[in-house]
Amino acid sequence: MAATETHAQYVMGETVRLLDGPLQALLHPALPLLVAGVVAALAPPRLRKALLVLAPLWGAWNLLGFTSGDLVSAELAGFELILLRVDKLAFLFALLFHLAALLAGIYALHSDDRMQQVAGLLYAGSAVGAVFAGDLLVLFFFWELLAITSVFLIWARRETASTRSGLRYLLVHIASGVLLLIGAALHWIEFGTLVFERMDLGSAASWVLLLAIGIKCCFPLLHTWLVDAYPAATELGTVYLASFTTKTAVYALARGYEGCEPLIWIGMAMAMFPIFYAVIENDLRRVLGYSMINQIGFMVCGVGLGAGLGVNGAVAHAFNDVIFKGLLFMSMGAVLLRTGRINGSELGGLYKTMPQTAGLCMVGAASISAFPLFSGFVSKSMVMTEAAHEGYVVVWLALLFASAGVFHHAGIKIPFFAFFAHDSGLRPKEAPLNMRVAMGIAALLCIAIGCFPNALYALLPYATDYHPYDTTHVVQQLQLLFFSALAFVTLMLTGIYPPELRSTNLDVDWFARRAAPRTLRVLAAVGGAIWYGVLAGLADVLKVVRSVVRWLHSPAGRLGEPWPTGTTVFWAATLLGLLLLFSYLGSAL
Repeated sequence: MAATETHAQYVMGETVRLLDGPLQALLHPALPLLVAGVVAALAPPRLRKALLVLAPLWGAWNLLGFTSGDLVSAELAGFELILLRVDKLAFLFALLFHLAALLAGIYALHSDDRMQQVAGLLYAGSAVGAVFAGDLLVLFFFWELLAITSVFLIWARRETASTRSGLRYLLVHIASGVLLLIGAALHWIEFGTLVFERMDLGSAASWVLLLAIGIKCCFPLLHTWLVDAYPAATELGTVYLASFTTKTAVYALARGYEGCEPLIWIGMAMAMFPIFYAVIENDLRRVLGYSMINQIGFMVCGVGLGAGLGVNGAVAHAFNDVIFKGLLFMSMGAVLLRTGRINGSELGGLYKTMPQTAGLCMVGAASISAFPLFSGFVSKSMVMTEAAHEGYVVVWLALLFASAGVFHHAGIKIPFFAFFAHDSGLRPKEAPLNMRVAMGIAALLCIAIGCFPNALYALLPYATDYHPYDTTHVVQQLQLLFFSALAFVTLMLTGIYPPELRSTNLDVDWFARRAAPRTLRVLAAVGGAIWYGVLAGLADVLKVVRSVVRWLHSPAGRLGEPWPTGTTVFWAATLLGLLLLFSYLGSAL
């Protein structure tokens, strides 16, 4: 493999470092995790657990050897593939994915499930490979590997419901990969290149690729796979799933569609509609699933706002979301592990025997709610500030409403109904030590980033002098949180707040999972009746024809009478003449 100077155009303004010198001693950033996953498939339990921690550390150490501008390419079947392209955007997401893999690995140390451990490592490696892909074919390879490896984290629960959910999940993500491949082919036909860089929504390829990315990014009407599949996974599987697929899609949007205005409105819709589902949802992991779509909406909106504070805000919020949403999923996973329950109507009072998990969950809740001194405060505000600065007042107001909604369904509802609501009578043990360590590290990161945001800002794609702790922003956010809390308390005391009930909430997947099959069954029944009616009618007609033919050839029929010799010769001569005529015409033509 070799890089050439002609590749300098592929790296946004960066100087290309050829594959020589120190770069030769480095592995592709995805390899440490992928190799560890392959080794773990054959390793004994202790070695597998060691790999869960050591592989992300090894990968991060290897990653630090790369600098912006590093590029590696190879030729395959006449196509020049860019296997590695390093810039600040890719580096930040790769660093994030190694951190997420480390936290999930520590969280998984209590388990001996080979399937989850292997799938988790391979899944993380696939995400790292995707963010360093310099062309659409390499991206397609890791895009599909993401789907194939992650589905085993759902099937690892080994229940009928999770098996079916995993099949639906796989179908959706394979469809996304097929669309990505079609988009790559169209891009090659239209532009003669497969390089994955920013594109305008002016070609068929750009729209197809946006749809492929939008599926993984949970665009409205394409979002139901997440709230269907993630709660069906194991407590460990959901932590892995929450970290990689959607954030890889956010990366792809930032790479390919920076500044595309339709994303502003798509992101606004994503930030809004999940709030209403999350408020009435009983399954607390499904609440977090809707909350994840809500947070991705802020990221999509930031990408649409374009270079500078918009993209920086989207990327920074993606970084923070992996940590605080992972913390919330880890705390709910601990509850599920210890109680076997996850519905808000069946929980409550767990703070008495799980105080550490409850406290760490509250740190995650404060972070996602954007409390000052917590990580969400220093990233979410970047997107909202840019929306206001660019004159999108309606978008700013919608995001403000969405921020209040987040505090309701994730900041208050999750810890309140899991740990502090009515006493369920459950007295489970505290979460295993390794789970508490992983949650503790995530909580410390939430607080550290909230208190010292410049460390994160230094990693962002564009230089920024944004200062989140100005008086206006702090006072505005505290007012928002105060009145949101007041609204929650008022609704609870008046009995207006939707109660936690054992129920099934309908989403747009109802059309595919219920309406479509029922409609097809009705159409099949009606079509079958019509078809059998037509066949029966044809059978009756054929019976009549057969009767007529039999009568004509019977002794009493016209064709049953003996023909005179002259008549027979006449018809034979006529047929022979016609045959000769057709033969002549055929040879002439």
